[in-house]
Amino acid sequence: MVVGVPLVLIVGRETTDGKGIRTPGYSSGRLYCDAIARAGGVPVILPPIAELNPHVPDVLDRVHGVVLHGGGDLDPTLYGQNPATDQLYGVDPILDSVELAVTKAAIERDLPVLAICRGFQLLNVAQGGNLIQHIEDGSHRDVFHPVGVVSGSRVESAMGSNRPSRCHSFHHQAVANLGADLTITAVADDGVIEAIEHTDRRWVVGVQWHPEDTAAEDPEQQGLFDRFVIECGEPRRAPGTGA
Repeated sequence: MVVGVPLVLIVGRETTDGKGIRTPGYSSGRLYCDAIARAGGVPVILPPIAELNPHVPDVLDRVHGVVLHGGGDLDPTLYGQNPATDQLYGVDPILDSVELAVTKAAIERDLPVLAICRGFQLLNVAQGGNLIQHIEDGSHRDVFHPVGVVSGSRVESAMGSNRPSRCHSFHHQAVANLGADLTITAVADDGVIEAIEHTDRRWVVGVQWHPEDTAAEDPEQQGLFDRFVIECGEPRRAPGTGA
């Protein structure tokens, strides 16, 4: 079946800072939506409401891809650990449950996924991996840095580079042990894992940095969204068939 304009699902966030509304609301980061729109997709926000989890499979049957964006930390119990630092912030069990439900259903359906920062970490946890709970030296908090990208990877193809130089990181956690069916496709100079890809799905890519921050003026970063939306426009295939 030919896809029209690709619909891209984003799990929203609760906010008390919405303008033009009287009550607290749900929102998504504008830069993610802008980058998707520039690529030719239409972002659709799913509110993080736990009661919607049973409907996630049906919702994903109606969209063409998923972007998992940044935010607070995942609950460490989701990856078999107790909180080991007082630097954890923004832990939200409801958001965790909704995003995990979306991630697992998207992978099951072989939908294209672009997972960013928290989303990158969530993708790893959804596949059974775990995280470093805190990078003590703060070396990846609000900094621009290069990453080394594996030749032939989806990230290299999308960005057109095996060493993009201006990747904006804003995180204090990192991927530790890799989840099942994932492979590392980019690493920072200090060894922090910067990109992962699913080995048995058409286009499931996670990056630890924030490409949306500079995508409007940086073609390499926008390239991730462009390639993702192109993949969203391709007909679906049965997982594992290679066709």
